Amino acid sequence: MRRTLILASLFAASPAGGLAQSAGDWQRIAETLVERMALQRGERVLLVGAAGRFEPLIPVLRAAIARTGATDLGAMDGQARPLDTPTPFVSAAAGLDRAALARHFAGVDLAVMLPGPTPADPAYAAMQDVLRAGRGRTVHFHWAGAYALDGTLLDMTGAIDATYRRALHDTDYAALAATQAAFENAMRTAEVRVTTPLGTDLRFRIGERPATKQDGDASAARAARARNLIDREVELPAGAIRVAPVEESVHGTIAFPATTWQDRPVRGLMLRIDAGRVVEVRATDGGDAVEAEMAAAGSAARRFREFALGFNPLLAVPETAPWIPYYGYGAGVVRLSLGDNSELGGNVTGGYVRWNFFTDATVRVGDAVWVRDGRLVRTQ
Repeated sequence: MRRTLILASLFAASPAGGLAQSAGDWQRIAETLVERMALQRGERVLLVGAAGRFEPLIPVLRAAIARTGATDLGAMDGQARPLDTPTPFVSAAAGLDRAALARHFAGVDLAVMLPGPTPADPAYAAMQDVLRAGRGRTVHFHWAGAYALDGTLLDMTGAIDATYRRALHDTDYAALAATQAAFENAMRTAEVRVTTPLGTDLRFRIGERPATKQDGDASAARAARARNLIDREVELPAGAIRVAPVEESVHGTIAFPATTWQDRPVRGLMLRIDAGRVVEVRATDGGDAVEAEMAAAGSAARRFREFALGFNPLLAVPETAPWIPYYGYGAGVVRLSLGDNSELGGNVTGGYVRWNFFTDATVRVGDAVWVRDGRLVRTQ
């Protein structure tokens, strides 16, 4: 039986930089990224990366962008310092604070968030401000988020890198999009139920809430249909569908394996949720740590945030030597999160986010089983 993975952080990047790649590898990655962007002539494209992280990709990707007829605005790091040969656009960003950077980025059509930067960095945060204003789009190319089943963050290895490259290049994006669309359509008219062997039994409805389909489509046409922030943030590798259920519809329990809250071990934890709020916390050991974290985080910590389900078979948890690829975007991986869901189109604010991943869940939509014991069993 697979166990549940609990994660408390929203962004957790592997400390390792990009692995050694050949020139052909970098060229193929750039070509795949540009293909997913579906750039139009004249679109303005900015790269945001980090020194020492995938730097050989930057000039190759810039050249591939320019060949489409789009405008290469250059590359900078999260502090708005130049990477690669600076352009006038990048040079003009030097020394600007977040608010000024957001104004400077107002005309950026697409930004590529390469491995390294996080929302804590001014350039990253400023671009998110542009997205919140209903403009532009980003490609998130983090190349991180690999975890052991016990929640340990894994350094990038050759095997992980190969898994990600295969998913980037070989995903059947049309099939992925069709399956996610079918799942969204099913959720629109039926109750969703998530159960696990440990005792999770949660029910909810999504109503008309936005359902963000991470199907690898980073086109301007997709961005024009965006209904929330994360609709404009396209992840590559691709795979998950994400939604903030109608808060009042969320009822049931979430059962956790041994986990950690406030750096303390917690065992036998079960949260009871009524109308989207945590109304009971029970644990055989360490429940006071759960209560302390929730008290410190404020009311958002007691609110249900998000349901996410992975669909990409190329990112599924391996049967042999299992680990969780790319933030649980693989087929059958479930995320039941707590906290702020405003970026998803929900009503909960407050900033706190706790991701809870389950690799052994069963997901039913109405009478139809889509996932059984952590394995995707339905695609249409």
